[in-house]
Amino acid sequence: MQTRTLGTTGPQTSAIGLGCMGMSALYGDPGDRAESIATIHAALEAGVTLLDTGDFYGMGHNELLINEALRSAPAARREQALTSVKFGAQRTVEGDFIGFDGRPAAVKSFAAYSLQRLGTDHIDIYRLARLDPNVPIEETVGAIAELVEAGHVRHIGLSEVGADTLRRAAAVAPISDLQIEYALVSRGIEEKILPTARELGIGITAYGVLSRGLLGGHFARDRKLDAGDFRATSPRFQGENLHRNLDLTDALRKIAEQKGVTVAQTAIAWVLAQGEDIVPLVGARRRDRLTEALGALDVTLTADDLAAIERAVPADAVAGDRYPEQQMALLDSER
Repeated sequence: MQTRTLGTTGPQTSAIGLGCMGMSALYGDPGDRAESIATIHAALEAGVTLLDTGDFYGMGHNELLINEALRSAPAARREQALTSVKFGAQRTVEGDFIGFDGRPAAVKSFAAYSLQRLGTDHIDIYRLARLDPNVPIEETVGAIAELVEAGHVRHIGLSEVGADTLRRAAAVAPISDLQIEYALVSRGIEEKILPTARELGIGITAYGVLSRGLLGGHFARDRKLDAGDFRATSPRFQGENLHRNLDLTDALRKIAEQKGVTVAQTAIAWVLAQGEDIVPLVGARRRDRLTEALGALDVTLTADDLAAIERAVPADAVAGDRYPEQQMALLDSER
């Protein structure tokens, strides 16, 4: 397994991480527990060390799932695993999102519950899922820094924040990485956020590298999304937007086929090629999808390949925002 280091202060991790959200929530159909655990085991066996989750994924279900998978994995693999946990999202019994809480007392409370569910004495990377507009980032990061000092957290991360917030946070304590959406069709970080992160020595863990399946090569134009699948309200999956975006996937597929690889592997390889400081997270819920995603590590994109990909999928070609309007308003990274 190839490795990369998260920023100048973060841990060394596998070049691709496993995003575990879909095993518990937000894609409609309930996850297959046995297959989810088998997928985590397969990832660990392949050398994947970074497991990304959130305490609000399935209201704790995802952390318990990871706990079960790690407890039943070989000791050597379990000890190599790194947990990256997002916190702060508040939800109702029905699953609705009702805000974010970055108050110092809440930070420490969220961490205590996560440690219990994960069955561990520390979290490797801890990050607020979205900026709390009512709490200065300095206070939230300061609280995580106290958890680091106490030994409960190893590294401080951030999620979906803009360049100014990055600077303010880094002035308080070392930041290992920024988790943010980055893909061929989600290029917003390239103008200000990515250069700022590099200036500050902060790594990037990129989620949404397949744009929730749009670039996966398996999404049918006539597919009916299950009830509860968050993509049913995503602008990029609506009506004509969906067809325009799948046209981009088809254009990328032609390049992939010329190289003898899949469209998903090409999309992941593109993210990998954007810098050694970027670690893509793949949201594989099944072992076959995991195997396909990890195949991207064997894909070498030449300068000609990268130029062809840019022509096939220009930076501004995607149709629709990456979230509905109400959720876009919550993103500090979009301001």
